[in-house]
Amino acid sequence: MNIAWLKEISETPGVSGFETPIRDLLKKKLSGYADSCTTDKLGNLIFFRKGKKPQRLMVAAHMDEIGFIVRHIDEQGFVRFLPLGGFDPKTLTAQRVVIHGKKDITGVMGSKPVHLMKADEKNKPVEMESFFIDTGMTKKEVEKYVEVGNPISRKQELIEMGECVNGKSLDNRISVFMLAEVLRLLHKKPLAFDLHVVFTVQEEVGLRGAQVATMGIKPDFAIALDTTIAWDTPGAGSHESVSKLGNGIGIKIMDGSVIADQRMVEYMKQTAEKGKVKWQSEMLPAGGTDTGYMQRMTAFGSIAGAISVPTRHIHQVVESCHKKDVEAGIKLLTECILKMDTFNWKVG
Repeated sequence: MNIAWLKEISETPGVSGFETPIRDLLKKKLSGYADSCTTDKLGNLIFFRKGKKPQRLMVAAHMDEIGFIVRHIDEQGFVRFLPLGGFDPKTLTAQRVVIHGKKDITGVMGSKPVHLMKADEKNKPVEMESFFIDTGMTKKEVEKYVEVGNPISRKQELIEMGECVNGKSLDNRISVFMLAEVLRLLHKKPLAFDLHVVFTVQEEVGLRGAQVATMGIKPDFAIALDTTIAWDTPGAGSHESVSKLGNGIGIKIMDGSVIADQRMVEYMKQTAEKGKVKWQSEMLPAGGTDTGYMQRMTAFGSIAGAISVPTRHIHQVVESCHKKDVEAGIKLLTECILKMDTFNWKVG
């Protein structure tokens, strides 16, 4: 694995609705591996490769990350914010963030000190509204660089930890890394179907980028790449884990937004077995992925499925993915794209 490249992808900011930095990075690094590279009106980055046959395959990974947006600057210079994406408030404690204004300003998340809490307050979870961002600057100094509506990203370094990579925004930057690697591996290889590789925007706030990209591309086949929960840690029941780190790449059966097409599921399983790729079935009881809209937002629908990367500590700044699972996912997706025309896709 090219850890330096993954590190750059993980640490480049791009919260939902403000994906320009990560989009610019991908465009700069990957444009040479496709016949064309375009950006649609919503901000999705689309790479196109011409295939031998007229069928269209869309493969997508969302490039946005969860973050915040400036709501208010108070008289003392503390910044109040709204979330962009889903957060468990307790994960905000002791985080550094970066406010992207006229220049980048580092701040820290603050809330009422435990020493000053009343007894009943100590027994209650801290609510999102209780947090503020301390930049160490006065209101006048903050307002030189920051205004309402500026995006805020979390600040965290990607590291290697045992057999894993660990850092912020691996949901879904690990999939961005995988899809970028697959695009590179497919360079100059003949493709059966027209291939549209899409790095989508605003997934974390409602799968919005995938909706418009799918309507524009009108795919016959669709594969999404995203993370999934690996609750294989203490306290998890055997039936609750969803996926396990190191047990292989996930082949999605369903999540809260989609029931994967059984033809795609079977095709992925067969391709994994033939290629000796370690895999595991993945079923996420709640939560959605771009897969749902990739399946439905085109006339008569597409044959859709997803490849899922098992991830611990999702939506925290310490997300972990196993390197072997990532490598398995890259191999599986590459093989699936190259052999799409070898499977019987007929209904019934």
